[in-house]
Amino acid sequence: MNQKKQVFNNVLDLIGNTPLIKLNNITKKFKGNYYAKVEAFNPGHSSKDRVALYIIEQAEKKGIIKPGDTIIETTSGNTGFSLAMVSIVKGYNCILAVSSKSSADKIDMLKNMGAQVYVCPANVKADDPRSYYEVAKKLHKEIKGSVYINQYFNELNIEAHYATTGPEIWNQTNGEITHLVSCSGTGGTISGTARFLKEKNSNVKIIGVDAYGSVIKKYHETREFDSNEIYPYRIEGLGKNLIPTATDFDAIDQFEKVADQESAITAREIAIEEGLFVGYTSGAAMQAVKQLNEKNTFNVNDTIVVVFPDHGSRYMSKIYNDKWMEDQGFFDLEITTKSIEYIK
Repeated sequence: MNQKKQVFNNVLDLIGNTPLIKLNNITKKFKGNYYAKVEAFNPGHSSKDRVALYIIEQAEKKGIIKPGDTIIETTSGNTGFSLAMVSIVKGYNCILAVSSKSSADKIDMLKNMGAQVYVCPANVKADDPRSYYEVAKKLHKEIKGSVYINQYFNELNIEAHYATTGPEIWNQTNGEITHLVSCSGTGGTISGTARFLKEKNSNVKIIGVDAYGSVIKKYHETREFDSNEIYPYRIEGLGKNLIPTATDFDAIDQFEKVADQESAITAREIAIEEGLFVGYTSGAAMQAVKQLNEKNTFNVNDTIVVVFPDHGSRYMSKIYNDKWMEDQGFFDLEITTKSIEYIK
């Protein structure tokens, strides 16, 4: 990057250094000081830009991949978009196995970023040949010169956030952070950030956010995989029906589970209250903060950082679509959005 003129060599130079923004209205009744790490300011509009760039550059350094090769990955949408973006700039092909739970917006974005997309059923076991995990593995075996990113089981997923997100949050809070609240899907964001923050101050509390229908919280507490915890849920990029090795459970102090409806409504509240148009998992993270306040988790002088992973534009056909919300039965609670009036 040319620092003097603020001219960037390509879009990848914009990854990272996302802002920390004070939350003022949605938190006004809560104890503590709240800040959002808004990852939508990455050029690919999500925290997954960090992982995509870091893993691919590590593969380049090790000679594992060369221009013209193929990147393959499983994704709920955001990692796929980031990989497609990096692939365009660096000259790779990109094939993505996507969960059918992903919004139509995300799938259309992937297609328009030049990726070949395989949409796989969401509500099947991880070892089912139709699952996006198994489809990606099969494609990797069949395609010569391909690299399977495998974010759920790739230590580099954690390293990416240890190297970037953790230091950024520490510096932005002048080391005053007391709590980190972050959703856990692959576990890379929370684990890498937690490792860095814990090294700086072992007293920083790391709180993961899990979904009802996911096995993560119970595994953290018992170290046992319980398939009875698994049932369908709607939040994308949060929770899992398997145990990702990209989650460092020892670095996380506790988990808070959130539900589909409240998380969707809270995402819409963030837009109305703070002017931040964020995604479904951001609503889930903020919903966890609400629940934790009800449990008196925070004190008046605490500094709480909440990771908002992506942008609301990825969910226009879902949580920001009134018809979809009604179809899910999610308008049982009050929604504070303004109505539209048509002038005839």
